[in-house]
Amino acid sequence: MKYNIIGRKVNLRDNFKERVYKKLGKFEKIYSEDAEAAVTVTVEKNRQTVEVTIRDNGMTYRAESTALEMNDALDAVVDILGGQIRKNKTKLAKKLRAESIEQYFAEEPDTEEMVEDEYTVVRTKSFTVKPLSVEEAILQMNMIGHEFFMFLNSANDRLSVVYKRKNNTYGLLEPEY
Repeated sequence: MKYNIIGRKVNLRDNFKERVYKKLGKFEKIYSEDAEAAVTVTVEKNRQTVEVTIRDNGMTYRAESTALEMNDALDAVVDILGGQIRKNKTKLAKKLRAESIEQYFAEEPDTEEMVEDEYTVVRTKSFTVKPLSVEEAILQMNMIGHEFFMFLNSANDRLSVVYKRKNNTYGLLEPEY
């Protein structure tokens, strides 16, 4: 697995980087050698946020946690990623030649996990996609009170999605061809 560790508004010490390698290292057997792990640490006032995104063969696992100490935030992120992998273990097990994924985790969580082998669509909605600028799409999304909005981007004629992030900022999703 390839690692990219970035510090925003903070200089990361080598012992933290080694801790990242150790904590995320337990996932290396699950992912291919081409997997990429992006770790971003951001410090704002007395909060430290650790965000980890792992990309491998079209699958993306992402987790983010905020704590007073970056080591605590890293531990929480690793737990979240472990839960995501555990939740999708049946799909991953097929991909990994039916190997048991449980061997990579020290313990099972005490809480009952929602295990869904099938995903059920409970509602289908159709709507007309209009060419809009990104700003117009954000305004439209806010007016209807949704967390995301799909539109035809007038700047590049591509189907795009704007979404509201946790910190009251906005994101834009665009397809790669």
